[in-house]
Amino acid sequence: MDGRVIYADFQAGHPRGQRPAEELAEQFREQGIPATVVMDLPSDRFLVVPPKGDS
Repeated sequence: MDGRVIYADFQAGHPRGQRPAEELAEQFREQGIPATVVMDLPSDRFLVVPPKGDS
């Protein structure tokens, strides 16, 4: 990734897809911590990260 902080990561092959990453990002947002989910294709993982301008 482009040097951004990664709060958490989840395997793309998870049975629930990206839902666990989205749920965790929502928990961060509820606590006032900006978070979004992106797909990292080289590692085949969903990453929970700060939005692009917030690193």
